[in-house]
Amino acid sequence: MMRVLVTGTFDHLHPGHMFLLQEAMKRGVLCVIVARDQNVLRIKGHTPAQSEEERRRAIEETFSDAHVVLGDPEDFLKPVLDIHPDLILLGYDQQLPPGVTEADLPCPTERIGAFKPEKYKSSLQNNESML
Repeated sequence: MMRVLVTGTFDHLHPGHMFLLQEAMKRGVLCVIVARDQNVLRIKGHTPAQSEEERRRAIEETFSDAHVVLGDPEDFLKPVLDIHPDLILLGYDQQLPPGVTEADLPCPTERIGAFKPEKYKSSLQNNESML
């Protein structure tokens, strides 16, 4: 069966995240790389509200058949190459990590459409949780 990889921070797992993960499951075996706290800080300029372990566990508890791992603290591609995905599924607004291009990836990518981005975009969720 096809291995479908999804990567991200997944802070406070919300319906937008669920949509992405469910779309991946429709295409094959779900594999997830959860971003390390230090990488989120480096890329986004702030740490997630939940720890990397809390975020990993939330996905494992919700998707018990998924293969969920933490990202590599130094090399974004290492866990991707370890998983050997057949497809990488990207969220509608998701960017590849700094220094990584589609040419570096071992398989094709597909971008899914948005699921109610005006309500479930992570940055909106994070802003609301700070109020």
